[in-house]
Amino acid sequence: MSLREAVNDLARAAGFDRARIAPATPLAGAAAAMRSRLADGHLDGMPWIDEARVARATDPATLLPGARSFVAMAVSYWDDVPRPPAVPGHPRGRVARYAWGRDYHDVLRAAAMDVASGLAGLAGRAIRSRVFVDSSPLAERAVAINAGVGWGGKSTMVLVPGMGSYVLLATILTDLEIEPDRPLAKSCGACVRCIDACPTGAIVAPGVLDSRACISFHTIENRGAIPPHLRPAIGDWVFGCDDCQEPCPVNRRPARGRLAALRATSLDDAWPALLPILAMDDAAFAGRYRGTAVSRTKRRGLQRNACVVLGNLRDPATVPALVTVATSPATDRVVRGHAAWALGRIGGAPARDTLRLLAASDSVIADPDLAAEVASALEAAD
Repeated sequence: MSLREAVNDLARAAGFDRARIAPATPLAGAAAAMRSRLADGHLDGMPWIDEARVARATDPATLLPGARSFVAMAVSYWDDVPRPPAVPGHPRGRVARYAWGRDYHDVLRAAAMDVASGLAGLAGRAIRSRVFVDSSPLAERAVAINAGVGWGGKSTMVLVPGMGSYVLLATILTDLEIEPDRPLAKSCGACVRCIDACPTGAIVAPGVLDSRACISFHTIENRGAIPPHLRPAIGDWVFGCDDCQEPCPVNRRPARGRLAALRATSLDDAWPALLPILAMDDAAFAGRYRGTAVSRTKRRGLQRNACVVLGNLRDPATVPALVTVATSPATDRVVRGHAAWALGRIGGAPARDTLRLLAASDSVIADPDLAAEVASALEAAD
């Protein structure tokens, strides 16, 4: 058995579905693409991605001096929890599939560390390795493509044969030299279904995503107000978005993920009830979402998103809950503004009466941004 085959066996034993090797050479193409995105403003709102990070992310020698090889690994996270029937007065939102189970950073890092430990045994000597799982400074998708894990889709996702785009990546950078695999000679051809499916037009060119229009960015990374013109397109997404993945032909028969920790364990993991989210305090949020990817958006972010979804669902039975949020001075001001927006979308006498009272309240008058939200909502409700 070759060293490359032995590494693949290690990865399979740790729970990964696919593992390939790439040389630890500079990622010049990824560096150029990332610098272009920075210059075009496509990464605005993510200040941690700057020129210095681009340089680190694409130069293996800065991440691990003496590095020789990348071990690029992928795991399927696809699972199916069918959409439940709509029940008036009990609305539900939607969570992107990758966030249904435990936080993938923790799950994949532990699995990748097992593989890294096994590499030393294969080498028969002390080696140095470093593990990356998404949050670390490495252009992991570029590494996966170079290694032949999959090819770069027009959605910006890595498309993996037999698994599609519903995959998560983990990477090991090591000073152990391993014979590399070859990139795949595949592409999306003329297909543009992912581009056409994006409700906000965030995929501005094949393989180019503008975060300023991306639902996933705004429901997770954006800590402030979601631009009003994007809110209707969010639909029922309360965390993340899979709209560009669902029509992809490569995802026609996705493989169910082998790692049970990444799967949903309840209906609420995939289709959370929205009114309980509005009622959560910090302790309740932590108790419900600690150890999951959803915790990244924080309570205020999830409540803001829930308000947007409620506005899009337009269920009159949810007006009392939104009134409670919108009229409470103790509630985060951004959440109050989005609750007002939702009331304006739903309309009706109770919503209009509340918005008129809000517009005249001291806490709203003293906050220009909140006052503008309420005024806009009142105009929509009338």
